[in-house]
Amino acid sequence: MSSLFAFPGQGAQQVGMLHQLPPDAAASLNEASDVLGEDVLVLDSEEALQSTRAVQLCLLVAGVSCARLLLERSPEPDYVAGLSIGAYAAAVIAGSLDFSDALRLVALRGELMQRAYPQGFGMTAILGLDQATVERLLAAAEGPVYLANINAENQLVIAGSETAMAAVAERARGLGAGVAKRLAMSVPSHCELMNEPARELAAAFAGVELRRPAIRYLSGTTARPVFDPERLRDDLAFNMCRVIDWHGTLRTAYERGVRLHIELPPGAVLSGLARRVFDQGTVIAFQGARLDTLDALLREEVSRTR
Repeated sequence: MSSLFAFPGQGAQQVGMLHQLPPDAAASLNEASDVLGEDVLVLDSEEALQSTRAVQLCLLVAGVSCARLLLERSPEPDYVAGLSIGAYAAAVIAGSLDFSDALRLVALRGELMQRAYPQGFGMTAILGLDQATVERLLAAAEGPVYLANINAENQLVIAGSETAMAAVAERARGLGAGVAKRLAMSVPSHCELMNEPARELAAAFAGVELRRPAIRYLSGTTARPVFDPERLRDDLAFNMCRVIDWHGTLRTAYERGVRLHIELPPGAVLSGLARRVFDQGTVIAFQGARLDTLDALLREEVSRTR
């Protein structure tokens, strides 16, 4: 039996997510503020979170700070994984990427994505149709629109222009989709529209040191472990333009013996997805749970493996 720390992606953000962190997270908040040269708490407001840069930085800081708090008292997880921007927090906790480098890269990532598509694009969730049906709708669509996330067998996300997404959503409802909902995303992530920003980010990555993960890192795009630092560099730099297979990532974790899934803040979106895969085991979110409860669960998993 083993454990997984899962870090959410954009769309999971909540106004106040940094202000609501435990008091002991102050050290990580101060570190982030020092690196960025600005108070990260200022990024955590309804107005500021209209910015892709602010959202991604807040998600990184929330995930890393809470994972650090847990690791101060608890055994390490066997695996880490992150959905989209969550991969950066996963790489930090795996010991592969310095928090300071992650902060600078994520700030640049958000700026590049926002600059490339300041308006008229985004992402839409479609629930209730399988992947093959959605892909047929995309193939017949007029305008740029692509498959972006495979979150579950019948929970998919598309990315593209507002008009193209709206047309696909309407056709999806006609085929029985229970939900076809525009997400709180102002950029078309995880498709070829992000190829150029990804190349620019990769250039910035060239001067950053990455190390072999000390905790096994699962890629949210390939749904496979990544051990080599250069492969990890590629995985992080280009995940903005690659389809996210979160369902496959969860299945890989389960098949490798993971029976404890802990979702780091903010929210519990990933926990809902994990419960569809983890027929046996425990799925719990940090937000709303007691630290001693999470500690006990991690220690129990360690004892089972001995």
